[in-house]
Amino acid sequence: MRRFTLVSLCLGSTMALAGCLGGTTEEEVERAVAEVVAADEASLNDIMLSVADPNEAVTFFKRQLAEQPDRIDFQRGLAKSLVRAKLATEAISAWKAVVAHPEALPDDKIDLADALIRGGKWDDAEKVLDSVPPTVETYKRYRLEAMVADSNQEWDAADHFYETAVGLTTRPANVLNNWGYSKLSRGDFRDAEGLFVDAISYDRNLFTAKNNLVLARGAQRNYQLPVIEMSQIERAQLLYTAALSAVKQGDVAIGRGLLEDAISTHPQHFEQAVRSLRALDSETG
Repeated sequence: MRRFTLVSLCLGSTMALAGCLGGTTEEEVERAVAEVVAADEASLNDIMLSVADPNEAVTFFKRQLAEQPDRIDFQRGLAKSLVRAKLATEAISAWKAVVAHPEALPDDKIDLADALIRGGKWDDAEKVLDSVPPTVETYKRYRLEAMVADSNQEWDAADHFYETAVGLTTRPANVLNNWGYSKLSRGDFRDAEGLFVDAISYDRNLFTAKNNLVLARGAQRNYQLPVIEMSQIERAQLLYTAALSAVKQGDVAIGRGLLEDAISTHPQHFEQAVRSLRALDSETG
């Protein structure tokens, strides 16, 4: 049904265009029709890569490639759809095919490195990024460079790449959160706390950053929830995170109180917190 609708739309556009070009040559009409079809194809590709179900998009691009295997836009579409569908192994193979295409761009290598990281192949990702010309300075390139440096515990390089990535986007919340987590893993709790606060200031709905902020504060034995916007469910979950941090630090009585607060705050039954409180009581009872 979808395919019939698309064909109908294309034919309708073509007929309308041909009617408007009554005084032109056949060659000019054919060229104009080709441009309309190409525009319709591009629009459909965009839909498949944004709002369509990832698995449906994979099927769509595989079908397109079966008919036109050399089209790099279809190859990219398949590779991106496989990433969205969380099919890492297939995505890596698809991006390798794109990179090997004669019309490949440096950004395709960056996307290959992204797929390799998602597949846990950090060394391969580093090699691919090293092969990207230094003149290619994009947000995604530096975000991935930072992640690779993190994995190698090259902290100075990681900080440099994170800082550069932040400066290359108007929506830095996720990369600030990643940078904060990097600092948290190194034991730089105060710096981590500041980065999580910055991340939340750019995206107040980024719960991961809120949770990480509570972890950073808890590592400094500060279990009071930060003054940030949160829903009732988020508040209960953050109290639970603070409770676990307190117990981990040996502040068991504080942890028990925070667990009780989490259970009473949650609008539904908070099974995870209830189990943790029972386990804590059985160990200390």
